[in-house]
Amino acid sequence: MEEAPVVREEKGPVSVLVMQYRPYNLLGPTLLGAIADEIAAARDAGSRAIILRSGLRHFSAGADVAQFSTRIDQGGRSQTAIGGVDFLKLLELLPIPIVASVHGVCLGGGFELALACDYIVAASSAKIGSVEVALGLHPLLGGIQRQVQRIGALRAKEMSMLARRYDAPTLEKWGLINLTVPEESLEKATMAIAEEFAQGPTLAHAATKELAHIAVNEGVAAADEAMARVQAAIWASEDLKTGLASFRKNGPGLAKFAGR
Repeated sequence: MEEAPVVREEKGPVSVLVMQYRPYNLLGPTLLGAIADEIAAARDAGSRAIILRSGLRHFSAGADVAQFSTRIDQGGRSQTAIGGVDFLKLLELLPIPIVASVHGVCLGGGFELALACDYIVAASSAKIGSVEVALGLHPLLGGIQRQVQRIGALRAKEMSMLARRYDAPTLEKWGLINLTVPEESLEKATMAIAEEFAQGPTLAHAATKELAHIAVNEGVAAADEAMARVQAAIWASEDLKTGLASFRKNGPGLAKFAGR
């Protein structure tokens, strides 16, 4: 029986999506489609946080280059069921926090996949980089612009044009990933972060993601204009009532949110 490219495990309010598309979680129609399907399933199941990790030796070694001959013949067009930009929007506008858990190598399209998540935890031994120039390409799945957003144009051009592999502590120092931990602590640290997200006010998290997306893509003024619309769901939420009641009774930080 053929192994599913992605399997989903439910751990309380957290969905863990485990990529196991052998041999190296190469990104193409099969893996991108499976990730999109399992993200939708996690949302439908009521998950309040999602972890994206690998069940193989590496997080992802990049794109499935076997697809590129066809793309050359088609002028660069992809046959992926969900387009690259739509896939990025799916992750970045999903009203649920997504935590990428990175170990081994995380290169090319695999790195771009991690950049589309909300929080990146990486093992200190991980090797990360944009290596597409070795094929005569550059990052195809939004990596350049997302690196520019986080670390500026100079570092982004360095990463995409020199094709070096960087250690995780360096990229944490630059502000490209959130947290570096020893490899043996990666799973525990990732789950702790995901559970912290999951225990928070889910509708407020969704609003934060949407306003951040608007701010980085359209500017602060556009985000200001969108605030009233984006925040409307928070004012009607059960979590806000719970948070205010807990604050009045117990002070800050002790509310138990239901995610509604």
